[in-house]
Amino acid sequence: MVRSFEDRPVPREVVDTMLARAIRAPSAGFSQGWAFVVLEGPDQTDLFWRTTTTPDWRAGTRRAGLLRAPVVVLPLAHRQAYLDRYAEPDKAGSGLDLGDAWPVPYWLVDTAFAVMLMLLSAVDAGLGAAFLGIFRGEAELLDTLGVPDGYRPVRGLPSPRRTVALAGTRAPPGLGRRASGPVVTSTRWRATPRRWGR
Repeated sequence: MVRSFEDRPVPREVVDTMLARAIRAPSAGFSQGWAFVVLEGPDQTDLFWRTTTTPDWRAGTRRAGLLRAPVVVLPLAHRQAYLDRYAEPDKAGSGLDLGDAWPVPYWLVDTAFAVMLMLLSAVDAGLGAAFLGIFRGEAELLDTLGVPDGYRPVRGLPSPRRTVALAGTRAPPGLGRRASGPVVTSTRWRATPRRWGR
């Protein structure tokens, strides 16, 4: 995940590709209970940051790179879409037309899958990407953006915080990706896992 972005615009076709891939994510019962609000450029992204952060937070030097992200995508899950889908004849009788019956809130899981596809698409396009929490101002943000009732930003599991995806050209790289050797094993678990990056 990238925490420092350049403020160069992301080409519209790249954003469109990210979203086209996101809506092809798997979803329980093919419910597809997700929506995305795309904020592009400083006028729109500044609205997001002003609504969801404090002036002190924005003034922190460690945050400057995040604030430069030229695209913010707000992923929204729609619980009722799943309840409605599971009330249809081919799903009736499963008991999943009632929200409390779901052992796992798939509206959140499936929207998170869609976000993962956006993040991977950003990386495929040579961009940096991040998935982070909304710690304040959620109701005001949804109201300002005209989001209908029933749609909520995805909760990062298991964190109770709502999440958002960012995309843009990454600033100079930091840590590299771990090699598969330390994290992938065959047959049985390795007795002594390797340390990061070795």
